[in-house]
Order: sequence, then C-alpha cells, then structure tokens
Amino acid sequence: MTLGSGDDGWARPGPTVEQRRADVLVAVAVTALALFNLTLANSAGVDFGPPPSLPEQVCWTVAVTAPLALRRRLPLTIALVVAVAFIGAQVRAQPEQQLAAGALFCVLYTAGAWGRDHRRSRQVRVGIITAMISWLLFSVLTSLDDIPADAFEGARGPMPPLLAAIVSAVLVNILALGFAYFFGETAWVAARRQHQLEVQAEQLRRSRDEASERAVMGERLRIARELHDVVAHHVSVMGVQAAASRRVMDKDPARARTALEAIEQSARSAVDELRRMLALLRHGGRTEEAPATVGVDRVESLLDGAREAGLTVRYGVFGVPVPLPDSLSQAAYRIVQESVTNTLKHAGAATLDVRIRYLANELEVESTDDGRGGPVPGGGGLGLIGMRERVAAHDGTLEAGPRQQGGFRVRARFPLAAAAPVRSDAGPAVAEAAA
Repeated sequence: MTLGSGDDGWARPGPTVEQRRADVLVAVAVTALALFNLTLANSAGVDFGPPPSLPEQVCWTVAVTAPLALRRRLPLTIALVVAVAFIGAQVRAQPEQQLAAGALFCVLYTAGAWGRDHRRSRQVRVGIITAMISWLLFSVLTSLDDIPADAFEGARGPMPPLLAAIVSAVLVNILALGFAYFFGETAWVAARRQHQLEVQAEQLRRSRDEASERAVMGERLRIARELHDVVAHHVSVMGVQAAASRRVMDKDPARARTALEAIEQSARSAVDELRRMLALLRHGGRTEEAPATVGVDRVESLLDGAREAGLTVRYGVFGVPVPLPDSLSQAAYRIVQESVTNTLKHAGAATLDVRIRYLANELEVESTDDGRGGPVPGGGGLGLIGMRERVAAHDGTLEAGPRQQGGFRVRARFPLAAAAPVRSDAGPAVAEAAA
C-alpha cells in the first residue's frame, strides 16, 4: 500500500480496471445528455446573457463533462479542470448549466473520496467552494444594474426582495457544495475503515497461523522429549544389562539369566510407553484427557532398573509428601529418569544418590553420582535440554553440572501452588540397595 500524507498516513488505492471503465461510460453518457440538454436550452430560448456561438457552446459542454472519464484516476486535477471550465462557461453565459452543475458536484465529491493526499484534497475542495461562492457573489453584484424595476412586483415577505434572492442563491449553492464535500469526506473515512478492518483481519490470520505453528512446535518438542526419555533410558539400561550378561554368561549363568530378564522387562516397558504415546497422538495429542502413567510414586521402580544394571543406588524421600498435579509429578519422574540414563551412559559411576524433598513451597528433585562429572561426550545435550524445558514449563529452576568433590549433580526445583506441610522432626525415608 502506497502511503500518502493523509491524517494517518493512509492513501486510498487507485480505482480498479472495472471502476475506470465505469467512469469512461458515465462520462460518455453525461456528455451526451448534456449536449442534448444544450439543444433543449437553445430551443427553449434559455438566456443568461448574450450566448456564445454554437461550436463554443459545445466546447464548454464537453469541457465540463468529458473529464469525468478520469475523475477517480486524477481526482484533484479533474476537480480543478472542471471547476475552471464551469466558471468559464458561466462567464460566457453558457445556456446549459444543469448538468454542468451536476458534473461539478460529482468531481468535488470524488476529490474527497478518492484523493490520495487527503490533506491536499481538503485544501483543493475548500478552494473550489470558496471560488464558486466568490464567483456567485461577484456575478450577482455586477448584475444589479441589469435587474428590471418590476422584477420583484409580487414580493410579499418581510425581507427586502433583492436581499432575499441573493441569500437564497448563496444558501442553496453553499448547501449543495457542502453536501458534495461532506459525502466525499464520508466516503474516504469509510474506505479507510475498510482498509483498517482488512489489516486487522490479516493480522488476526497471521497471529492464528503463528499460534498454530507454535502449538505444533510445542507438541513436537513434547513428543521429542518423551521419545528421548523413554527410548534413551530403556535402551541404556538394556545396553548395560546386555554387557553384564555377556561378561558372566559362562561363569555365572544364573546372574546372566537375571540380566536377560531385566533386558526383557526394560523392552516391555519401552514398548508400553511408546504405545501410550502413539495412542495419545492418534487422539490428537489431547494429553489432558489421559492421566500420566508415570510420576514420583514410580521413581523407586525406575531405580530398580539402575540397581540391576550394576549401580549402588540410594533413594530418599524427605518431608511430608503432598498430592502433586499429574504434569508436575511426571516432570519430576522424567528428571530422575534422564539423570539415571546419563549416569548409565556417560558417567562411569558406581553410586547414584536420588533424593526427593517436599519443602514448604516447592518440590526438589536431586540426583548425584560419583562418576567423571565432566560434559557429556559428543556434546549431544538433548537430555539436559529436555530437562530444562520440563522445569521451565512449571516455572521451576534447574541446576546441572559437576560437583567439587567429584561426580555430577542434577537438582530441579518446582514451585508448589500451596504450602506443603513439612515435619520438623521427620527423618528421610531412605531405601538403599547395592547390586
């Protein structure tokens, strides 16, 4: 959209091809009708003074009406051309004035409705109206001596007849020109409002599309996190168990059998969780309709797999457990799951310590190990990214990094909606096991 210097920087776009074609047809029709009216005026002896020759009369008629063909392409220019031609025809006592006046009102309206520079359009229209009223007063004052003495014999009103005639002529012309100005202004305002509505509709459409894209991206990230947590954890456990089974296959068949059973169980768990995710996707991803199948209450069973994989695991729950929203409970479970996965895959640790603390205003999940404590080999980092996204979704904080005394720590804090009661004398409920 080209900007002009209107009130708000908006410029009305030019006419369409159909509108231009319509203007040409209207101009041809009005010109033909004006020429016919000129013939009628001459035949009826209409006389505003010594008339010009017939060819000149035709020229004035065409000069006033033919420019209507370009009235919406060049609204201000055409308004000035028609106004000058109209006054010129008046000066030359042109017999045809009815359709000429109509053409003047038309271009005055068009200048207001279609002028691309609205401030200049106002100036041009005010100038034309001022010129027309000035010309009217001038023509009346210069023709006072030509008024017959018996011109107002039938006058009976309270006003002087000459004054009444002048006021009537001026008032009628002001009203006519004022209406042309007003309706042109109204048409421009309506076009601007239509443009604003179209812009707002386009903005709403873009906002809707962006919201849809964000929703799709959010769903993809959620699925990516779930797949990473489920597949990476179970595959890591199965890899560790398979390695242990291979090492003791000949020396300790019973222990190898136990490791294979753990692999089988991990595979079943992975398949079950994948089926659950696929079921949610088939139903449009409406996770709010299906409760979470994992949570903090299943952390201990999660750690059993780590024990079977050869880790010495300590698990403690501190404070008084309170009911948690499914999404928060699942997020806490996934934090522990990803920590166990990273410990098994990358840390080379022998001990894992997992603690869940129910504090006054938050839930704290902490996992530490005694492994290498350095960055993840290969720099993948998807697990940590997923943990940060889960914590951020619940307005929590995450700390992850090596400890000074060795090993790696992951600590996540989730704010609770209501204060959770904490026993001052409550000791930890600790479960310890060694593989």
